[in-house]
Amino acid sequence: MIETTAAPFPTIRLRPWLGIIAVAAAAIATWMALVWAPTDAVQGDVYRVIYVHVPAAWLAYLAFFIVFLASVGWLWTRRPWFDALAVSSAEIGVLFTGVFIVAGSIWAKPTWGVWWTWDPRLVTTTVMFAMYLGYLLLRSLSTDFARRATRAAVLGVIAVVDIPIVHLSVLWMNSLHQLPTVARIGAGPSLDASMGMTLGISVVAFTLVYFALLIERMAIERGRQGRILESSRATSSSPARSETSSRVTTSG
Repeated sequence: MIETTAAPFPTIRLRPWLGIIAVAAAAIATWMALVWAPTDAVQGDVYRVIYVHVPAAWLAYLAFFIVFLASVGWLWTRRPWFDALAVSSAEIGVLFTGVFIVAGSIWAKPTWGVWWTWDPRLVTTTVMFAMYLGYLLLRSLSTDFARRATRAAVLGVIAVVDIPIVHLSVLWMNSLHQLPTVARIGAGPSLDASMGMTLGISVVAFTLVYFALLIERMAIERGRQGRILESSRATSSSPARSETSSRVTTSG
């Protein structure tokens, strides 16, 4: 049975403000990345792509981990709110994974000399991108709400395995990609303090943008779910009304 109750968590009316805060944070992060942060002694200004590349990678991980949590929530409770969260986060995650790959290619051209190479990080990231595109495609293959949500939730639970594979691929395999500079196991970040602060602000700004997009996308999805469930209830009640009408006619 599908639960049609409200969201399982208290909702804070942040929609009018979160977008404004996200835009302001993004503007500050952009200024810091282009003006305030110093030029790298080795790579020059091209390194500034890191202020898009790393936050986009973080948001890809975050978005797909939320897909995993929401998928578990749907399988456990059958509440449409969790399905709305899963599909909304998956779409935004695919967007930021695309940004992650494109920014990496822009950075790779001047540093590696090529736009693309079969590097473990690039390959595993592309596989993750394809998996979540497949997740969205799977959702379009069925018109039955519960069946579609359940199939997608199973894939959402399985696909999360690729997140640590992507992040740790540079440690597990020979790779052109540099080792982690921020989330390093057993060591601190290998960045200049001002570079690290700029990167931190960029991550916060991207995260705010993610949540602003997520709230808006969920509002759209919840409205669509309401129309689908209302249509399903109307369709299921039509045979019952027809049967009742035929009985009245027969008895008359």
